[in-house]
Parts: sequence; structure tokens; C-alpha cells
Amino acid sequence: MKLRWSDVTPKAQYLNRRAFIAAGAVTMAAPAWALTGKPSAFSTVQKPNTLEEITNYNNFYEFGMDKTDPARYAGAMTTDPWSVEIGGLVDRPGSYGVDDLAPANALEERIYRLRCVEAWSMVIPWIGVPLAGVLEKAGVQPGAKFVAFETLYRPEEMRGQSRPILDWPYKEGLRIDEAMHPLTILATGLYGDVLPNQNGAPIRLVVPWKYGFKSIKSIVKITLTDRQPMSTWEQMQPSEYGFYANVNPQVDHPRWSQATERRIGAGLFGGREETQMFNGYGDQVASLYAGMDLARNY
Repeated sequence: MKLRWSDVTPKAQYLNRRAFIAAGAVTMAAPAWALTGKPSAFSTVQKPNTLEEITNYNNFYEFGMDKTDPARYAGAMTTDPWSVEIGGLVDRPGSYGVDDLAPANALEERIYRLRCVEAWSMVIPWIGVPLAGVLEKAGVQPGAKFVAFETLYRPEEMRGQSRPILDWPYKEGLRIDEAMHPLTILATGLYGDVLPNQNGAPIRLVVPWKYGFKSIKSIVKITLTDRQPMSTWEQMQPSEYGFYANVNPQVDHPRWSQATERRIGAGLFGGREETQMFNGYGDQVASLYAGMDLARNY
């Protein structure tokens, strides 16, 4: 049964922002329903990348391995209706609609740096809600230590899933304190519009101090658990990808350096920038890892 937050909390006004999305529509062809997010003190002052750059240079292997494949093929994914199953160690498990998880009156604009593990980066103006608020409404039980996430599995619409590129469906996980951190959000839009399919519509995770693959897209399942979940890349290549995946210029990928990054849109002569520890969010998140060996817990 699909539940609404109004079933477990006082009734509020909900705005359906996704009526415009038609199945099979070209991802950016139709005019989007504008979203308004309150400004956030967590936003960077750096200039965001253009909408064209953000929507046409993506890793979303569910649609193919080329950076342009998501923009080319993600229009086949149906995003309305959509629900997210929240379960495990919560007081109010159930299947919730996107607008219940991210009501219009709770939306914030978060302009965040994005650092890919492949050593390129962007600045993206997300719109979304703190994940902590969603989990609190679901009722986090004392035994919950981790949060596991799962992407939609629908190979008839997500052409990349018809090939064994990864062990589908895509899975990710966070420690509970990482999930509850105020920087961690569930995004439902960017640049004032609903989230394009190729960027993880209709709802995705954004954890700005971690490499981009941790920010799982097109989420259909959130499970709170007492055991550390196995993430897809960690399972596939554990020598290269760990559970934490914190941005760390001092710990190289086995096949390339993480000391610098290429800013998308910087141009041919833009050069490379030095990568910042925790992607520049160290003041907010370094305490989460006090005493940990970050080279070992990569």
C-alpha cells in the first residue's frame, strides 16, 4: 500500500510537480514544472555549470557507458507514477510517493560541488530536502546503523541493464551518521526544474563530500539496517572502490591520481584544479571520521 506522510503526520499541502512527465518523452524536450527551493547556507558560492553541461555529461550505466548515453536514452524511463519503499529498522515502513518525501514547502536549493572518482568535477544547483528529515519521519529505530539504497531495475526501459556491466540493480549505502548529516540530501530537481531523467529522476541521493558514484540515482528502495550494506562498485572491484568513497586527494585510485581534477566546462586551456579533502566540505564532515585510517577505509 502506498502511504503518504499525511498518514503518519499532520496533514499538509502537497504539490504534484511531475504531471508534465510523459512516458518516453525526450528528457529535456518538454517544459518542466518550476521548482522553488529556499536558499541554503550550505551552498557554495562557486558558479554552477550550465544546464547543458550538467545534463549531457553523466555516468548512469543503466543507460550505457558513454557520457552522452544517459541524455540519449533516459527518456525511455517512466518516472510517473513513482514510489520509494522505506523499510528495515523504521517505525513506519511503507511505500511513499516522491512528493510525500520532498514536499514543495520543504525544498531547498543546494549548490554543491560534484567530484567524480574519474577525476572530473562540476558545480550543480540541486533542489531537494535533507535526507535526515525523511528518515526521521519514517522513524529511525535505535538499532539502525546503516542506510542501504537501491536503484530502479527496469531493463525494458533502461537499456544498459540488459548487459552485465554491473550486478543490477545498483546499490549504495551510508553510515547512519552520514545519512543524517545536514549536507546529505535527496534531490528532486536542479536549475529550478524537476530532475531530468539522465540525472537520476525523479529522486536521487546527493552526498557532496563523497565521489559521485555514492550519490545513487532513481531510488526505489531505502532500507535501514544494523549491518554495513555492500555497494555495487565495492562488490565488483573491492581493490579500487571502498564503502566510504570520501573525496581524498591523498589516496589515489589504483589506476590514476586523485590529487587534481578537470572541471567540466573550463575549456581547452582551463587546466586542472587541486582536489580538496572531502571535496571542500571538511569543516562540516571531517569529525565523522576522527581517528579513522582514511587510506584503509577508502
